[in-house]
Amino acid sequence: MATTETKIDTGTDELLCTIRDRVAVITLNRPEARNALSDRLTPALRSMIKACGENPEVGALLITGAGTAFCSGGDVKGMGAHRDPKRLAMSYDEKVADLQERQRLLTGALVSVRKPTIAALPGPAAGAGLAIAMACDIRIAAESAFVSTGYLRVGLSGDYGIAWLLTRLVGTSRARELMFTADKVDAARCEKIGLVNRVVPDAKLQDESFALARSLAEGPTIALRYMKDNLDEALLFDFSTARDHEAERLIRTTMTADHKEAVQAFIDKRKAVFRGN
Repeated sequence: MATTETKIDTGTDELLCTIRDRVAVITLNRPEARNALSDRLTPALRSMIKACGENPEVGALLITGAGTAFCSGGDVKGMGAHRDPKRLAMSYDEKVADLQERQRLLTGALVSVRKPTIAALPGPAAGAGLAIAMACDIRIAAESAFVSTGYLRVGLSGDYGIAWLLTRLVGTSRARELMFTADKVDAARCEKIGLVNRVVPDAKLQDESFALARSLAEGPTIALRYMKDNLDEALLFDFSTARDHEAERLIRTTMTADHKEAVQAFIDKRKAVFRGN
């Protein structure tokens, strides 16, 4: 069966986006700067997360980086002499509100996407780049990849929800170690401590990540959305409340055409074809 690929205009060459087999592949494209965030890349990334999250033709999002890095976080050079004069002129309260809004529209929006999201790490993910990876549901790393919280090295405390995300993935003790030291953590240890889900050979990263994203994109979208709700609530509510909400959502999914199709496919001993209704 022929595969069609649709290129999406992101407004900048620093971010690429294509939709193939219901997977939106979003590629940070500043390989010469290890895909560091910039005043062009970051707004485009926010827009693509929102657009792909809302697009009914997209079943899963796959975020990756061009070249040999995922994302090295904020552009350190931009923190010095090249800082935006408009932001420099802001008051403390204005700067706080500005950062809070930018965070809400990036990692906040990514966590809120009700579709499976995957980060494919061809190389380093640091600082805000690590936060973006952790805001995805699943992380797949190339063998040569590594991560670092990074903030200590530039005298900053962290942003984009990195402490919250890191604590929930690796636990309080390891999160504190990684934040306080900013050590480079190789892919093998990342998998061991639960920071990434799996490690694959460098040459197979994109193929294996896309294969997983495509399999998820072919799944029952309503059930997947409710699964994400259930999993999110597991961190927020007591057992009885979360269990009761699970029951409500399960009954809703029993009323979907996708559920009926899955049952019939099981009886017919064939692969189910889900249509998101």
